[in-house]
Amino acid sequence: MARYKYQAVDPSGNRLSGVLEGTSAVAVRNDLLSQQLRVLKVSERKRFTQIEITTEKIKPADLMNFSRQMAAFLRAGIPILDALDALIEDSDNKVLRRVLTDISDALRSGSTFADAIAQHTKVFPNYYVGIVQSAELTGNLDEVLEQLSRYLERDLETSRTLKSALVYPMVIMVLAIVTVVILVAWVLPRFKTFFESFDAKLPLATRILLSIADFFTTWWPVILGVLVVAVVGGFLILRTEGGKYRRDKLLLKLPAVGDVMQCAAIERFCRILASMLRAGVPIPEAMAATADAANNRVYRKALFTAREAMVRGDGLARPLSDTGLFPAAANQMFKVGENSGTLDRQLDTAARYYESELGYKVKRLTTLFEPAVIVFMGLIVGFVAIALVSAMYGIYNQVNI
Repeated sequence: MARYKYQAVDPSGNRLSGVLEGTSAVAVRNDLLSQQLRVLKVSERKRFTQIEITTEKIKPADLMNFSRQMAAFLRAGIPILDALDALIEDSDNKVLRRVLTDISDALRSGSTFADAIAQHTKVFPNYYVGIVQSAELTGNLDEVLEQLSRYLERDLETSRTLKSALVYPMVIMVLAIVTVVILVAWVLPRFKTFFESFDAKLPLATRILLSIADFFTTWWPVILGVLVVAVVGGFLILRTEGGKYRRDKLLLKLPAVGDVMQCAAIERFCRILASMLRAGVPIPEAMAATADAANNRVYRKALFTAREAMVRGDGLARPLSDTGLFPAAANQMFKVGENSGTLDRQLDTAARYYESELGYKVKRLTTLFEPAVIVFMGLIVGFVAIALVSAMYGIYNQVNI
């Protein structure tokens, strides 16, 4: 039995709070409802020994596997509660097991599957809940869960492609930084002692190099402090919505990187909206959930603005075009789909197109980034080599003279 903190309101309007023991948050909520209380919040209260240093989360791959397995169970005619019990028993992820237990308890207390998963917003995105809700009304939950698993798989593949494409350039960048640090902190100070022992005039390049080395070796505590403050300040700023919005806006303006971010945002928008419309979700609710699921704050804000214009009667294609965030080809697809009543198919076509474009642009980004890092490394190492060799040659000539 776990302990749960709750906040509720009694029939007289008085606000109540306290701690109850229960098997799950749903069980505690049902207990409070049986006492004629309106529940505001229920959250688990952990003892000090239960506090986890790192918060476990359910990975997209786990959500994808859950959707696929549930679809298979339901297609085979297995009752949803039996399917959940089987998944709870087989799951190795204790967070997922706890979430599925809460969902099972909610279903046994009379909730729908959509309402049960809606209580876990950190696990199930709004678009996921909206699609499942419509699927329950139409009775094709197994098909929709299979569609969701395929979407999550494509989204996961896209994310993996982006990450794997950036691994090699980032390794080269780290090696470049390590090389520079070793040169400045260990190699150059020893050469400086060697040069000073000859009391000779050094070339300009060598003097510049040694001045840079002196600066970093003398002021390294200040430089390190400034870097720490910058990193911590940047981290705190990026935790705010304003900071995240400015970061995403900057990324969209960067050469090459901006194209990748734009393609990723458009592909995700088209894929989610197409899935929701195909599941029968009304377009205002579908647009709200799609905007909320956008992984770029600039697109999220623009999509909510477009939704407001759509609700006012301006249609969908024109408000999306007015955002200025969608290319002409995408706007044309939206317009054709809206006018012909085939918006879901046009969105699917756009999603496939921008998925292939994303792969091409990611490849181009890495193709441009790799030689840029190599050239940067070459310039640093070349400058150091020229400075040291010219100094040694100059010293040799002065000593002979």
